Amino acid sequence: MVVSVNTHPAVLAVVRVAVGIAATLGIVLATDLVLTDDTTARGAVVAGIPAGNLADAQAQAVVDRLSERANHRVRLHTDSGSATVAPDDLGLYFDAAATKARLMEQPRSPLPRLMAILGRTHTVEPVVTIDRAVFDATLDDLRPELEKAAVEGGVHYEVTDDVPAPVADMPAAGKRVARDAAATTLVTEWLDDKPIDLPTEDFDPSVSAEVVRQTVAGAATRAVAAPVTLDGADDVSVRVTPAQLGSVLTFVADGRGGLQPEIDPKRGAEMLRPELAETERKAVDATFSLSSGSPTVVPSRDGSRVDWDKTVASTAATATGADASDSRVVEVAYAPVKPQLTTRQARGLGVREVVSEFTTSGFSSASGENIRLVAAEVDGALVMPGEKFSLNGYTGPRGTAQGYVTSTIIDDGHADKAVGGGISQFATTLYNAAYFAGLEDVAHTEHSYYISRYPEAREATVFEGAIDLVFRNNTKHGIYIETGWSPSDVTVRMWSTTTVDVESITGERYAYTDPPSLKLPKGDNCIASTGSRGFTTSNTRIISDAASGAEISRNTRTVKYDPAPNVACV
Repeated sequence: MVVSVNTHPAVLAVVRVAVGIAATLGIVLATDLVLTDDTTARGAVVAGIPAGNLADAQAQAVVDRLSERANHRVRLHTDSGSATVAPDDLGLYFDAAATKARLMEQPRSPLPRLMAILGRTHTVEPVVTIDRAVFDATLDDLRPELEKAAVEGGVHYEVTDDVPAPVADMPAAGKRVARDAAATTLVTEWLDDKPIDLPTEDFDPSVSAEVVRQTVAGAATRAVAAPVTLDGADDVSVRVTPAQLGSVLTFVADGRGGLQPEIDPKRGAEMLRPELAETERKAVDATFSLSSGSPTVVPSRDGSRVDWDKTVASTAATATGADASDSRVVEVAYAPVKPQLTTRQARGLGVREVVSEFTTSGFSSASGENIRLVAAEVDGALVMPGEKFSLNGYTGPRGTAQGYVTSTIIDDGHADKAVGGGISQFATTLYNAAYFAGLEDVAHTEHSYYISRYPEAREATVFEGAIDLVFRNNTKHGIYIETGWSPSDVTVRMWSTTTVDVESITGERYAYTDPPSLKLPKGDNCIASTGSRGFTTSNTRIISDAASGAEISRNTRTVKYDPAPNVACV
């Protein structure tokens, strides 16, 4: 059987049109595929920059613009504030090569290509990565600028007429950066080169309003219901009143949703130190005694101080944990205070024999009183290995308040009077003791003109605030200084372990100068005198090893003495 089908002319017309359109689109798409084979995708936009149908060099220029933007500081914003941060500090990294490769990719589906031909754009995301560890650390630092902190609940006291009343500090929610969403936002918007609004989220404090109310009604009220007694050392007892407790006690978040009592150690110490200070004991350093004729160690003693952290913590716990009728007694906690020089350390210093001794004499009674005072201050000084000894620094001020009197000094090249005069004689004695002990000479100054009772070029003067005598213990042993005074002489003796021998050689005098004549107004401060010639001389110190005799050092010091003037009081 043969069947004949007649197609309607209108249907055939539609089919022909559809086939024609399809053929045309195919030709258009094929042509566009050929034309864009070596260019970016038509209609592409990257970080707001048009980048469609660009040749390789043009596409590179777009990527270079993005690389430049990647060096700009990032402007962050939230409802709570703003901050400007370097991209590296946010852990942001822009992959220029991968971004360019993404731009050069052509759509695989005909529809996006057709839509691009018709003028529709499409977004190409730049290749950006973020280091979350770096990002999170920076946001932690930026919390004060970008976030609103939650207000933790707590309790404080208001004291009226010596009556403390607990006051509730109600909690309030905060606002923080939503980290995951913020990281996504940064990756997406960073290279748009405009301020970035970071997403935020609300968060609640750890302590609820109900916990605050319960604390006010319970522990906070109970804490100030009665005094607390602190029992310290030596039978010292301190009564802390409810008003005093209310002035220093607060309740703060414990990190677990509750409130805990807290007394700030500094404020607690300020309140209680006046009454507990007498229970503390200073540590006593070991020292040496020469009562037996040779050095023996006087043992050190540990001291004690109030451990304020433990004491105030115990006070807070006792006050809040006991009813008014209960025993509210706290034992004051003490921490040991170690001496700077222990008995064991002192015994290891090698202070056992006289290593040098020097005596000077020939001073007036007024000068002698000053010398007696300064010698008494220095007696018993201990110079540790490697340490410097400064006479001015060790004695401190030497004025009338310290008992020093007016005596003769050298001022502007002639004799004068001042409080503390004569101390230079002790300085010379001390200098020579350090000299023959082989100690390092750090700083000393000779008198401006020569005084016959002192060794030439081996003497020293001092003046408070201006001229000092300083030497350093350059041995591995301690140096213990003993002084002795009588109305006619002063002695400085140094105890240690002998390691060196010292030889002193005084040079010849030369380059003499004649004394000038000087007339001064007659008065108590004018001291008439017959002058003496000036000259130049030297001293050489030779230090040798005590065991082998080998020379260790040789140092020569040249000193020019001015002539002492002929002074007439007119």
